[in-house]
Amino acid sequence: MDKLIPTLVAMVVALLLLSMSMFTVDQRQYAMVFQFGEVVRVITKPGIQFKVPFLQNVRYYDRRVQTIDAEAPELFNTREKKNVLVDSYVKWRIVNVEQFYKSVGGNEMAAVSRLKQIINDGLRAEFGQKDVADVISGKREQVMAIVQKRADAEARKMGVEIVDVRLKRVDFPDKISTSVYERMRSERATVANQLRSEGAAESERIRADADRQKEVILSQAYKEAQRIKGEGDAKAAAVYAEAFGRNPEFYSFWRSMQAYKDSFKNKSDVLVLQPDSAFFKYFKNPQGAGGNK
Repeated sequence: MDKLIPTLVAMVVALLLLSMSMFTVDQRQYAMVFQFGEVVRVITKPGIQFKVPFLQNVRYYDRRVQTIDAEAPELFNTREKKNVLVDSYVKWRIVNVEQFYKSVGGNEMAAVSRLKQIINDGLRAEFGQKDVADVISGKREQVMAIVQKRADAEARKMGVEIVDVRLKRVDFPDKISTSVYERMRSERATVANQLRSEGAAESERIRADADRQKEVILSQAYKEAQRIKGEGDAKAAAVYAEAFGRNPEFYSFWRSMQAYKDSFKNKSDVLVLQPDSAFFKYFKNPQGAGGNK
């Protein structure tokens, strides 16, 4: 029994020392082992690790992508000397934990403060070289790419990578928004009026051209109709002449029948003629002049 107690105590002490010497590094973390304030080991892979109890301690750093979101929009000047409000955010992460510790003492708040200043300086410099139209829509992607590249080069000195820089909103301050919108509305109205006048002029030109083409077509159609009518009349006259030449008496009779038909078409028609008029010769004698023979 006397030997069992020291053994148990020794086992407890051994387990305690073992537990104090073991630590776990998560896959989302970096770990640094310090001894008397000096870095003795940097751990970048997850798993179970060991340290010297009481002499060494461990500090952990997040290796995940983190976000710096602007607390309020910043006021920048463009190349046109116009103020714009810019709301942005930054994605960053630690890539060299030892360099990160040497640069900012492993203080993430200090790192965030320096990154904000780097991004702000980069945006201010880039906006100063661009027009309002460029930063609002035209070259927005280009602006973000340039700022991200320059900021990343500075951040690498701290052991940090700038993953992305994004502009959430670019807008005018409230004081000048109204005047800008009015100017834009006036410019759009001027363009609209110009387009309407050009459209009206083009409409008149097209209408005049259509009227001219209509007159030409009608003139050509009338000319062609008169030509066809003339040819028809000529053929009809030729047919009449040929018929008259073959049997003048029959032709005269047929023409008289047509005249009687047209004259007595309506009951209300009245003819004032002498009874012995030549018009009635076929009424008196169906054979006409030849009836006396």
